[in-house]
Amino acid sequence: MGPADAFWALISLIIFLAILVYYGVPGLIVRSLDGRADRIRKELDEARRLREEAQALLADYQRKRREAEEEAEQIVADAKSEAERMTEEANAKLEDMIARRTKAAEDKISQAENQAVAEVRARAADLAIAAAERILSDKVKGQVADDLVAQSMDSVRNRLN
Repeated sequence: MGPADAFWALISLIIFLAILVYYGVPGLIVRSLDGRADRIRKELDEARRLREEAQALLADYQRKRREAEEEAEQIVADAKSEAERMTEEANAKLEDMIARRTKAAEDKISQAENQAVAEVRARAADLAIAAAERILSDKVKGQVADDLVAQSMDSVRNRLN
C-alpha cells in the first residue's frame, strides 16, 4: 500500500464519518447509551428499593420473632406460677383435710374414752351396790334392814342418773 492508497483510505474514512454525522448516528449512539444507562440506573434503583424492602421485612420478621419468643417465655412463666399456685393450694387443702380428719378421729377417741369411763363407773356402782346389799343383808336381818337397803339403792341410783 502506497501513500496514495492511504490518502484515499483517509478520505473515505472522513466521508464515512461525515455521512454518519449527517444522519445523526453519533446522536443515536449517545441516546442509545443514555437510554441504556437510564435503564441500568432504574434497575439499580429498583434493586436498591427491593433490597431496602427486604431489609425492612427481615427487621419486621426478626421483631415479630423476638416478640413471639418473649410471649412464649411469658406463657411459660405464667404456667409455672399457676402450677406453683395450684400446688400450694392443693397442699393447703390436703393439710386442712388431714387436720379435719385428725380432729374427727380425736373426737371419736375422746367420745369412746368418755363412754368407756361412764360404763366402767356404772358397772363399778352396780357392783358396789350389789356388794353392799349382800354385806348388809348378811349382817342385818329383818324388815328394817330390807327398807334401809332399798332406800340406799334408790339413793345411789338417783345420783348416778
